[in-house]
Amino acid sequence: MSYLVLARKYRPQSFADLVGQEHVSRTLGNAIAGERVHHAFLFTGARGVGKTSAARIFAKSLNCEQGPGSSPCNVCPICREITSGTSVDVLEIDGASNTGVDDVRELRESIRYLPSRARYKIFIIDEVHMLSINAFNALLKTLEEPPPHAKFIFATTEPHKIPATILSRCQRFDFRKIALSQVVARLRDIVTQEAVAISDRSLALVARRGEGSMRDALSALDQVIAFCGEQVRDEEVQALFGQVDRRLLLDAVEAVLQRDGRRALEAVRRVDHLGHSFRQFCRELVEVFRSLTVLKVVDDPDGLLDATPEELAELRGLMADVGLEDLQRTLTLLLKTEAELPASTFPRLTLEMVLIRLAGLPPARDVAGLIRKLEDLERRLGGGQVGAAGSAAVPPAQPPAARVEPPSVNPPPRESDAERAAVRTATPPAPSAPAPAAASAGAPDKGWPGLVEKIRKKKPLLASILEHGSLLPPQLPRLEIAFAAGSFYFEQLKDAEKLEQLEALATEYFGEKVQLRVSLLDGDDPQAPPPLIEERRVQEQDYREQIRRQALEHPKVKAVLEVFGGEIKQVRPLDPTAGTESDGKDEG
Repeated sequence: MSYLVLARKYRPQSFADLVGQEHVSRTLGNAIAGERVHHAFLFTGARGVGKTSAARIFAKSLNCEQGPGSSPCNVCPICREITSGTSVDVLEIDGASNTGVDDVRELRESIRYLPSRARYKIFIIDEVHMLSINAFNALLKTLEEPPPHAKFIFATTEPHKIPATILSRCQRFDFRKIALSQVVARLRDIVTQEAVAISDRSLALVARRGEGSMRDALSALDQVIAFCGEQVRDEEVQALFGQVDRRLLLDAVEAVLQRDGRRALEAVRRVDHLGHSFRQFCRELVEVFRSLTVLKVVDDPDGLLDATPEELAELRGLMADVGLEDLQRTLTLLLKTEAELPASTFPRLTLEMVLIRLAGLPPARDVAGLIRKLEDLERRLGGGQVGAAGSAAVPPAQPPAARVEPPSVNPPPRESDAERAAVRTATPPAPSAPAPAAASAGAPDKGWPGLVEKIRKKKPLLASILEHGSLLPPQLPRLEIAFAAGSFYFEQLKDAEKLEQLEALATEYFGEKVQLRVSLLDGDDPQAPPPLIEERRVQEQDYREQIRRQALEHPKVKAVLEVFGGEIKQVRPLDPTAGTESDGKDEG
């Protein structure tokens, strides 16, 4: 005897057996009981959800010798013939292979004849959307005014391809995808009858494989039984379907939520070691984080999640310490990675890097909460109250030389934990003037910095070289400029033309003939002052430290830090040219 697959062996034989389509069963049963049966029906929905089975049950209910009634007896000859597909009065036509207008004309000819044994002649056309336009047009008149003994049942997965003129002549029933819990319950009944030992976890994997289709789930169960026999183990089911172990998947999710990059990398290593697809692993991560997001939004996810009660309990344990914004950011990155993995030359590296990034993302801050804090800060500053209890008066403002403004706070979801505050000073304190080099007796107000500035106005390049040298104690009419050993700038000044230009400018500056000499410093010469470039660097550093101290001591800045709990990352003067030629940034 040939083997009968489970999808055919356990095909629904009554409306009560039709799992997940109670709205269809009730409507059709009431229509038969109330003798309000339409002449044309359209059953739409995904594959394997019971459209053709419902059509056969409906045909049996109308033609049963014990009826017509809302439930067929399934024992009379007519019911048995319809079940086996041998009834001459119930014709099942494949729309994909009978698409032409000639096929419809033959159907129209057969409609004229009365049924041979049954009450009604019923035409079940599967995949009706495959009919040609001419075939639909040939069917229109018959469909609108059929003979009393004829009924039409159309089934399709793509109702949008059916002409509106056909749709308007049919009662439409939309078949839903079957919930995971209902599929698992039906599979449990079947494996009990088949004497197959299988866990609820494995049944959930099989049901999830069907993606809402009972027929696909039964086909997957057939495959599992053929592979494992009557004793089914969870590991074998996972290996057969290429699915990632649930514990490994949850380990990766926990690593991301607990900011544990090492554990996340270990999860990827195990995925690679077990030979799983990185893209499949990423898809399952997306599904888990989607489930966490749904659980975060609704208390009762019935109908929104395909998960068993045990899986829901595991997910609720994971979502305790994670925010909705964090879950949304994680889903965005994972969806982007899933699309990139097929084209990636290094899929493992791609997945590792995204998991490390997810594990390193700081918790998102509630924008609404930050806005409330900012409003509270503005109210307190406007009323002159700061401090922990909001009662300490703001001390008088800083002297006119310094003014500090609170930073603008608008942290995007991906900002770091520390709130960034930009503190700016309006008029920086005047930097102390560099100590002039020893002047000659004949020119007490003429010094080395003045000479360099005069040269800069006429020969900027020459002045930039001189800044890196030190002027030894001058004895006019002789000047000696010393550079550190191996200095690039010493080699530049050895050029005779540059020396001649420099002597001419120095003579003009000091008002007498000057003889210039360039030399190298002999170790740490105590008589050699530091180069001007070094003096300027020290001044700039002192200036930055000074304005930073002023900013940190300002009461309004202290109030901002108190309210938002952040730290100052950058101090910037309001006048970018004050005190220094740089941008004044201090990455403290």
